[in-house]
Amino acid sequence: MSELAVVGEAAGVPRARQMLERARWASRAFATYDRASVLRIAEAVTRVAEDKAQHYAEWAVRETGFGVVEHKVVKNRLCSRGILDTYRDHDYVSPRVDADRKMVELPRPAGVVLALTPSTNPVSTVYFKILLALLTRNAIVISPHPFAKESCSDAARLLGEAAVAAGAPDGVVQVVEEPSIPLIDALMTDERTDVILATGGVPVVRAAYSSGNPAIGVGPGNVPVLVDATADLKRAAEKLVSSKAFDNSLLCTNESVLIVEEAVADRFLREMERQGAYVLKDEERDRVRDTLFPEGRFDTTLVGKDASVIAAKAGVRVPGRTRILVAPFDLAVGEEPLAHEKLCPVLGVVRVPDARRGIRAAVAILRIGGAGHSAVIHSNDPRTVMDYAAAVHVLRVTVNEGGSTGSAGFGTHLAPSMTIGTGFVGRSSLGENLEPKHLVNLTRVAYSVDPSEVLPAYDGMVPRGTSAPLEAVPPYPVASNLSAPTTDTDTSGGGTSELREELRRLIIEELNTIIRG
Repeated sequence: MSELAVVGEAAGVPRARQMLERARWASRAFATYDRASVLRIAEAVTRVAEDKAQHYAEWAVRETGFGVVEHKVVKNRLCSRGILDTYRDHDYVSPRVDADRKMVELPRPAGVVLALTPSTNPVSTVYFKILLALLTRNAIVISPHPFAKESCSDAARLLGEAAVAAGAPDGVVQVVEEPSIPLIDALMTDERTDVILATGGVPVVRAAYSSGNPAIGVGPGNVPVLVDATADLKRAAEKLVSSKAFDNSLLCTNESVLIVEEAVADRFLREMERQGAYVLKDEERDRVRDTLFPEGRFDTTLVGKDASVIAAKAGVRVPGRTRILVAPFDLAVGEEPLAHEKLCPVLGVVRVPDARRGIRAAVAILRIGGAGHSAVIHSNDPRTVMDYAAAVHVLRVTVNEGGSTGSAGFGTHLAPSMTIGTGFVGRSSLGENLEPKHLVNLTRVAYSVDPSEVLPAYDGMVPRGTSAPLEAVPPYPVASNLSAPTTDTDTSGGGTSELREELRRLIIEELNTIIRG
């Protein structure tokens, strides 16, 4: 590493402190906003995000080389207008009065959210996490994956500008434009970071959990899908192929291994072929396996590539309409590479004599990877569905729907999300799909159960200092020669002069770092 690179990385540490101080100021100001103001800001940001869905889908595919533009457009819209429409009627701002339980609940935002976003679902995850933060009156710092930093940085800046134009505090949305290890480490370990949302690979999630700050991380998937003899085979084939082909399998909820009951296996595979699947012959499967897993490790250069690209690299000729490759194998064991997670349109398939054996095979697939994540089943037998759900160690089982979008809450009534919690079994602090409620704590004001204690009238009351701002909050920090009024939101007792002194100190520290280099 060059001396210049070392200096640049070292200089990122004071930059992280500046970003977090600005975010803390914004979060304290934002915490005083009422619900109408929050919704106005969220609506303004959603309009901009929705309008740019196509633009950023094209940019993300161009930058990363992953996925399908039209499918990323769908994800961008689901994670903008779809998220706002889902949570518009939820109130994460106003006090809640429960007269029967003699309790008042005051929503308390987390504060400063650090959001790590992946390269596989880049802009849609940026959209999703920014809207969750805004709906809950949190400030957010986006740290994009280096492979997608240009599209994600531009999207985050645009949404941040829209939020401020609609009245949000300056700095409520920030983005790390040049990620580096020291900078990200400084952001994760600084006490001003109130919670980390880690979406990405296992090392990223582990780093978040070891940061010393609260973190919500998720584990990898390896989704089994069971098709039993009672399933509607034509419908199941259409759902499965469409799900596996969606954005070339970049969602971690995509199906990885098909387990099909022997009695219907041939018919089902023919139905899948009608939907654009290509079932590999044994020698073709071996070539695809060796291409995908050279020396037993997944070739990450094939993440999100078209089925035809993967087939061509393996020397396999497929029809032009091929959407996914289906690779039969015999045993669901860890030594079989095709039994592992595959973020590309290649679906492993094993045959089983009956549904009971199919359930055991699904359990075996999840022992290899994907514990706590997701599973799919196509069946019209409620007993089989119940037994399957009880046996597989996952926290969401999608029935008669594609896993890619269904387990992510699009096409089912699960919470729509780009962050899938895997719970205790998956070593995650989150046991469900991430949604706004996870970025808010409640201060509960609880009265005595003694009948003589009567709950006073709290209806319509809001905490002192909460109000709808008439105009945008002054930019941070406020220059000393301006007389614009400011909201006293610094609960530590300091004011803007202290913040300016901190900025001066950080700037001097950064200059000294460069000089010493």
